[in-house]
Amino acid sequence: MINVTKTFLPPQEEYQAILKRAWDTGWMTNRGVLVKELEDQLKSYLGVNQMIAMTNGTLPLQIAIKALNLEGEIITTPFSYVATTSSIVWEGCTPVFVDIHPEYLTIDETKIEAAITPKATAILATHVFGNPCHIEAIEAIAKKYNLKVIYDAAHCFGVTYKEQSIFNYGDVSTCSFHSTKLFHTGEGGAIFCNDAHLLNSLFYHHNFGHKGKEDFQGIGINGKMSELQAALGLSVLPYMEQIIASRKNAIEVYNSLLETINVKTITIRPETEWNFSYYPILFEEEAQLLKVVAALNKKEIYPRRYFYPSLNTLPYIIHSSLPLSEAISKRILCLPLYYRVDENIQILIANIIKSSL
Repeated sequence: MINVTKTFLPPQEEYQAILKRAWDTGWMTNRGVLVKELEDQLKSYLGVNQMIAMTNGTLPLQIAIKALNLEGEIITTPFSYVATTSSIVWEGCTPVFVDIHPEYLTIDETKIEAAITPKATAILATHVFGNPCHIEAIEAIAKKYNLKVIYDAAHCFGVTYKEQSIFNYGDVSTCSFHSTKLFHTGEGGAIFCNDAHLLNSLFYHHNFGHKGKEDFQGIGINGKMSELQAALGLSVLPYMEQIIASRKNAIEVYNSLLETINVKTITIRPETEWNFSYYPILFEEEAQLLKVVAALNKKEIYPRRYFYPSLNTLPYIIHSSLPLSEAISKRILCLPLYYRVDENIQILIANIIKSSL
């Protein structure tokens, strides 16, 4: 069985050797030494000044909305994982969708202003497949209308834009460390913020609102990363250069195999150092995609329809028409991509796609 991704696992003895340090102390959670060590190593690796490791990648979005005291409407993208929209709704705000750019697949910055009403308080945009949004345009709009900016950067580990970590942009950026991601802690995530006052608010929100052991400075939730998760992250991090190089090579193989097929691949925004996190292809029509998926499934190969359906069609959302996102979500498919994917598998996938079209 070939799935769309495969979790990278370091040698088990390396994980156990790191985990033993927590085992020896009996300190499994509540920001133990391994969590703090992982944060320090990640700050150095990523080129960021501040971050908070968390237990998954969705809570950072919810905590960011809470800590920024957002109400009313949040401008967002319909082309993302469901957590982007569900976090807005979960926190009692209303998502206002803006259609996407036809090439980069990120929120179309030229359509944001038309969606802003007096109820708007923020923009929550996704760097889709690790591909940056038009950051300059979004930040100019946010400044003009006094809006906060949150970037869902779940796919962006290691991505830089204009020689800066993608996590350094916006009021808040978030990332997922889920086991399907480039870098992972099994389950996990992180929040990034350069404003010291806001960072303090984000921190206490993820730790029940604690101010010391017995005092509380505000409402909070349990978003803390465990030592077990941190140990896995510490054992994965040394392999990142190998992981990225392997995936880059796999993408080059796919590009070569599929260059004669009438499908489009993602366009990466200029001045971006990408992380090769996904390999999406875009068919001319949904019927082609469905035919290809059926043929691949017969061989126990399981690509994934990232991102389907378009989030403006969710059952708990008041539907608005967003033609581009709806069309692309029906026609886009991510092919299997992971560390040391077998080139023979890639050849088989390409041949099945060719014979199906």
